[in-house]
Amino acid sequence: MRRGGVGRSGATTTHRQPRLLDRAHRSVVLGVVGVIVALAFEAIAVATAMPVAARELGGLRSYGLAFSIFLTTSLLGMVTAGEISDRRGPVLPFASASLIFAAGLALAGAAPTMWVLVLARGVQGFGAGLNIVALYVVVARAFPEALRPRVFSAMSSGWIVPALIGPPIAGLLADHVSWRWVFLGVLPLVVIATALVLPHLRGIDGASAQADGGQASSRQPSRLLPALGAAAGTGLLQYAGQLLGWWSLPLVAGAVALLVPSVPRLLPPGALRFARGLPTVVVLRGVFAGAFFGAETFIPLLLIEQRGLATTLAGASLTGGALTWALGAWYQGRPGLRLPRTRLVTGGLALVALGIGLTATVLLSAVPPFMAAIGWLVGGLGMGLGLTSLSVLVLELSPVEQQGANAAALQVSDALGSIVLIGVAGAIFAGLHTAGGDNAGVFLLIFTVMAAVAVGGAVLAPRARG
Repeated sequence: MRRGGVGRSGATTTHRQPRLLDRAHRSVVLGVVGVIVALAFEAIAVATAMPVAARELGGLRSYGLAFSIFLTTSLLGMVTAGEISDRRGPVLPFASASLIFAAGLALAGAAPTMWVLVLARGVQGFGAGLNIVALYVVVARAFPEALRPRVFSAMSSGWIVPALIGPPIAGLLADHVSWRWVFLGVLPLVVIATALVLPHLRGIDGASAQADGGQASSRQPSRLLPALGAAAGTGLLQYAGQLLGWWSLPLVAGAVALLVPSVPRLLPPGALRFARGLPTVVVLRGVFAGAFFGAETFIPLLLIEQRGLATTLAGASLTGGALTWALGAWYQGRPGLRLPRTRLVTGGLALVALGIGLTATVLLSAVPPFMAAIGWLVGGLGMGLGLTSLSVLVLELSPVEQQGANAAALQVSDALGSIVLIGVAGAIFAGLHTAGGDNAGVFLLIFTVMAAVAVGGAVLAPRARG
């Protein structure tokens, strides 16, 4: 059957497919991608400069904590943004996110100690959590379903330019000026991106009210208290991982007491047993993020400590991953794609595991350091294919009045997976790392754990089929 039809007069009629850069969508697309560009610059630049900052502030043991605390507070921001978006729309959390994120950048740039830098990363995380969920709801309400895969592809492409120029700029600043300007230099980007988006969000706040009369969202139980419990629990867990003494045990017990009742209330029913459909889609987001970022966090440090690379070159090893991530996201967003998304998710996790394995080979002195960049090309492709497909699936499976809550659950899973696995990696590093010694075994253990998680996710991925 042809896409066109025949009118009463006998003339053939066609229905033009909506285009991503039609006049009705162009401004919002450009604004949303602009926000992603600003966030990407911050993420890539900080990953490059953090080894220098941690050494200067005498906080190398807290290296992993500076990343995981960002994710812990972003979890709270995600749930907050989801609730506000379902009740009032995404404009308020989006505008608030930019202010909070900018404040965190300024505090990090002025940090006198490692613990102040960790605190600043927490402020940034809360702002980033508000931001990403608000953007998901904007995509859900501003674009028809047929365009959403291409919107997510465009959002992934926002990482390309930061991936190309972020590491060399951050490396040069950290090595020759000051790592502080890595944070302060992102501030203008945040201001410009926010100014681009806000004028084009008029009318979006009314979308859910028109769909359900404003009643359904008010019936959803609040998730703020469970989010507070989960954030506090993960914070205790991370702190215990840094102490690694007998006094860590009561902290771990307190963390478990907070996490066990809180986490299930932040995820769809059946998520922790991988129930088919939406619950598995949400949990796999955490598997992807935890495995990938748990390894990526330690790649620059590995290359600097074990292979003696300069900061700029070590950070540049992450560039290829961002580029192939965008390539994978583009492929899954093609209008004529016939491959089931569950297969893209399975293949994506397999590629992440392979990429981690290839990257770990640089621990062998006979393997050239650029193998880390090749490995991350493979891992990034897996993320683009699989992670972006999960974003599309969660909106397909969400009614309008639950788009904010389910987008928040997806991002909460992302944050929890990253927090737990970066925390595990950080605890391994803090407990086994010896200053000035050969730590190849420590890094190998970290990478083995992350690859095993990705393989386990690939086995369970077919359950994402609704």
